[in-house]
Amino acid sequence: MKAVALPTGGPKPLKLNRTGKMSTRKLGFICLCTIPTTVLFVIFVIFPIVSLVNTSFMEWNGMDGEKAYIFFDNYKVLFKSSNFWNAFKNTVFLIVVVTAVTIGLSLYFASVLARKKTKGKTFFRVVFYIPNILSIVVISAIVSAILSPGTGLVSVFYNWAGKVYNGWLANNKTVMWCIAAAMVWQAVGYYMVMYIAGMDSIPDSLYEAADLEGASSSRQFFSITLPLTWEVIRTTLTFFIISTINMSFLFVDAMTQGDFGSHVLLTYMYQQAYTNSVYGYGMAIGVTLFVFAYALALIVQMLTRREQVEY
Repeated sequence: MKAVALPTGGPKPLKLNRTGKMSTRKLGFICLCTIPTTVLFVIFVIFPIVSLVNTSFMEWNGMDGEKAYIFFDNYKVLFKSSNFWNAFKNTVFLIVVVTAVTIGLSLYFASVLARKKTKGKTFFRVVFYIPNILSIVVISAIVSAILSPGTGLVSVFYNWAGKVYNGWLANNKTVMWCIAAAMVWQAVGYYMVMYIAGMDSIPDSLYEAADLEGASSSRQFFSITLPLTWEVIRTTLTFFIISTINMSFLFVDAMTQGDFGSHVLLTYMYQQAYTNSVYGYGMAIGVTLFVFAYALALIVQMLTRREQVEY
């Protein structure tokens, strides 16, 4: 039987002509292949952004009536509004607290469950991932039921202690902490699984050598696990920050509807644009949020950049 040679190596480089440039035919083929993606990107990304910015300079109710350009008046009113700054403060609070706690817990649980010596790790992986399968409405209903005055689990503990419980979701000082706790519970399992996938690729020989050197578990985590999974952590950190901004709308809307000072930027934008019918003002909030999120993502990427560690 005649042996068949199998192709080896990666993709073949594009052939260039004698001048060192790509041929016109190949360049045209590449451009033709990118046209559908480019058209979809312009229609569903670029055009909505341009329309958002344009509408933010208008006075318009979003449905009918005349559109009048008032330029930066919406932004002047926006930055003088105490409601806007309260929503901005709540958004930043959720970004900082939820991100820090979720990433920290996910890394801890992943480092424990990624080790082969851990018993029942498959069971715990499934248990931790279950909240991520549930919808936001279900999670919000569960947390709200636990925190409900009179019949909630927290209320039962308060009654046992002989204290009066009025509800943490109805308290301006505790409402954002309750929303943050619900968001952390929902996200920990998902990011734990992602970190486990990164940690499973680390050779066991590194940990065995560290054990022979007498390194503790915490020393192994900071010297081996963390550096070798840093790129995964860095990527998920940026993704999670943006996700927190988006998910905050769903949790706040399902748990408090923005009452008791719990509005975030997205719920405040929705209220102004669709409830109060000041659509241009609402779009000004959207533009501000877009710039803030984009700038924050760039800052995080710059601060977390480091030389990649290989093994």
